[in-house]
Amino acid sequence: MEGTSAREHLNNFIVGSVPTVFYIPDYITASEEDRLLNNIYQAPVSKWKSLKNRRLQNWGGTVHEKGLLAQDLPPWLKQITHRISEESRLFPSELNHVLINEYLPDQGIMPHQDGPAYVPVVAILSLGSSVVMDFTPHPSLNNSTDTSGNNIDDKTSKPAHMAMNSSQGLNKYRSFSVVLMPRSLLIFKDKAYSDYLHGIKGCEMQRYDEAVNVSNSMKSHGQAQPTSGSKKASDDFETGGDTVIHRTGRRISLTCRVVMKVHKNLIKL
Repeated sequence: MEGTSAREHLNNFIVGSVPTVFYIPDYITASEEDRLLNNIYQAPVSKWKSLKNRRLQNWGGTVHEKGLLAQDLPPWLKQITHRISEESRLFPSELNHVLINEYLPDQGIMPHQDGPAYVPVVAILSLGSSVVMDFTPHPSLNNSTDTSGNNIDDKTSKPAHMAMNSSQGLNKYRSFSVVLMPRSLLIFKDKAYSDYLHGIKGCEMQRYDEAVNVSNSMKSHGQAQPTSGSKKASDDFETGGDTVIHRTGRRISLTCRVVMKVHKNLIKL
């Protein structure tokens, strides 16, 4: 797909009013999801790193404060990252770093921004169980009038383009959420990346009725279409209520990004 036509096609998947959030349901097929899950769980036990609220695999190398100490992505990951890069045309180069997070039904991640090593655009591919991701305005938008230009990834500082008084911040920046269905792809950049924190509540039940993509998510998955194995997407949803997700199984996310500064040798750092 050529660059211009790719962008035009991607614009069909913009959700919400904050620039710029793309949500693509059914980005991969159920069989592709199965293959990815098989590769993830066939990785050596040593590849997993356990954290307090989840465990993860790191692929592509170690992200250092001065850049990426690079390792080649395995072919099964390279295939999907190349596809995302080619079809979105939103990344300045090939995706070279992937974090694979595993969340149990009661696990989440605190609101955060990605670090300064990354290009300010991220793609998240969701596998397994459904979940709601919440976006909240950076705290500095509502409690600071500082007009200095600071790094957008500093969680305690405020970029120049965020400068405004408190009432303006409260009026302009509002929280929103995105429901992430199995096999969907979420890409966000611009203000959604720089001005907001994103996170997932650590609870088994999550409301999704006010998610910015609720209509196209339910249109795609609400008719009990199959996901990986015998589980159905509708199994996650409250019968008759249509407002609550019951996180009944593990969720796997592939967070795909570009680290611009790449080092092949630790000595060069």
